[in-house]
Amino acid sequence: MNRLQLINVSKTYKNGVKALDNISIEINSGMFGLLGPNGAGKSTLMRTIATLQQPDSGEIHLDEIDILNQKMELRKVLGYLPQSFGVYPKLSAEKLLHYFAELKGISSKKERNKIVDYALEVTNLSSVKNKHVAGYSGGMKQRFGIAQLLLNNPKLIIVDEPTAGLDPAERHRFLNVLREIGTNHIVILSTHIVDDVKELCTDMAILNGGKLLSHKKPIDAVSELKDKTWGLSIDRENLETYESQFNLISTNYNQDNSLNIRVYGDTQPGEKFQKVEPDLSDVYFVHLKADETEATNQHS
Repeated sequence: MNRLQLINVSKTYKNGVKALDNISIEINSGMFGLLGPNGAGKSTLMRTIATLQQPDSGEIHLDEIDILNQKMELRKVLGYLPQSFGVYPKLSAEKLLHYFAELKGISSKKERNKIVDYALEVTNLSSVKNKHVAGYSGGMKQRFGIAQLLLNNPKLIIVDEPTAGLDPAERHRFLNVLREIGTNHIVILSTHIVDDVKELCTDMAILNGGKLLSHKKPIDAVSELKDKTWGLSIDRENLETYESQFNLISTNYNQDNSLNIRVYGDTQPGEKFQKVEPDLSDVYFVHLKADETEATNQHS
């Protein structure tokens, strides 16, 4: 069982933006979802764990590796798929994976054949292994990204916004690949898409403005909102009134252009409101709303 520990990790950029604000968290083997809006500090955190940038302060440990002081040790057991993943030469997937395997120090041809075949199989690319990667679709390129990071059997895998821009079928295939590899490694999935976390992750944290707002198992986070989530269908023109009176967490349109609103509250907010089953989106929006309110109160 692998364990990643972050202790009081902070990073402020030269322009004064506090990208990471005293982050302390422990992550164990399995799929871990890091959820937050764009600009929340997720990529900074991923890059910091991957040793691509230094924090101003704090410690990061993967088992016995002191990551900030043993960068090369970490890189030997790291698989990292950044948000935008390189331009490919006109080479087949199989040849490119052999090339990457050599770069990672796998010199035995027999061993390389075995690991490359395994990586192609796990990512469902065996049937297109002779095709140029440059001609792959977006989803296939993402799966190829996973194939190349599996070559050194990493203990820690980091994937940053991997499903952004994929069509529904490709997203589904990609998530299945992550699910497959998530059992034996620590896999950190950084995303702003709640459904990715809902479908895959056994543990999760919510990050916003560089701050850790919550760290809970998705199932526990949802059950905490039970009997505290309320729904009502309203006319669009009344939205502002409801926003000013209730703790509104989300809205979505009906086909007749009316709005479904969801409200958070310990007791029934008004007699027309009905209790609704909470989901992970509610958890996400409740935390973001509370953080927004706190920030507003601090500045006023």
